[in-house]
Amino acid sequence: MNTARTKLILQGSGVDTPTVHQITAQIGLGQPRMIASQAWRCDLADELSTTARQQLQQLSASARVDYALLPVDCKLQDFKVLVMDMDSTLITIECIDEIADMQGLKSDVAAITEAAMRGELDFAESLQRRVALLKGLDESALERVFEQRLELTLGAHSMLHAVKQAGLRTVLVSGGFTYFTERLEHALEIDVSHANRLEVIDGKLTGRVLGDIVDAQAKKNTVVDQCAELGVPTSAAIVIGDGANDLAMMSVAGLSVAFRAKSVVQAKASVALNYSGLDGLLNLFL
Repeated sequence: MNTARTKLILQGSGVDTPTVHQITAQIGLGQPRMIASQAWRCDLADELSTTARQQLQQLSASARVDYALLPVDCKLQDFKVLVMDMDSTLITIECIDEIADMQGLKSDVAAITEAAMRGELDFAESLQRRVALLKGLDESALERVFEQRLELTLGAHSMLHAVKQAGLRTVLVSGGFTYFTERLEHALEIDVSHANRLEVIDGKLTGRVLGDIVDAQAKKNTVVDQCAELGVPTSAAIVIGDGANDLAMMSVAGLSVAFRAKSVVQAKASVALNYSGLDGLLNLFL
């Protein structure tokens, strides 16, 4: 009979069994068992001490291994909604930075983006400042970014397939733009998407956003509203994000995943995935 209360999941691209065994041995744990390609699980009868947790964090970071401590009986089917950020989460780029590159302004816009993601600037104000720099850009630049530069994050397809097979509603909510979220919603068969709409007149961007800006509060409201529609608590939601504007929606989720995230986000998330693909989410439930 398994009396463990907590499971430790260790995983990462390029990680091998000896490395994982070395980590658990140094913390004084038993040998973990392999549960998937480049993923291992170790069941713990007792909670790790603060010292052991700190050691685990240091050893994992040094070995480029992701770790997660979760209830031993945590299952994907326990959740009903998956809410994802788009830029630098579901996809590898920041769309607004790539659009700005079409204007020769990528460095200017990227600096504002980076500060906003770290939580140093109000998101709505930062978005308005960045979009204003795009005034006069031909709308075809959006298509070029989508066709030529947008790539899905490693593991996105398999993660989404498994989540949908488990019966979860999939939601894409972004401080980016509907031009991209709506196309991804269609291509990936995502159930719901919500983002900002750029104003376009006579085929050119005006430098303005139409309607209310999708900021941190709007993202949180999306999680709350989607759960309410399904008649479930927000603890039935998994939220994946990478920036400070994702913290509010992550705070109400049952499981929050910081994906390649800023340090302020990693510090507050349930789990951080720095070295695994998005499909690393699935290993958390094995």
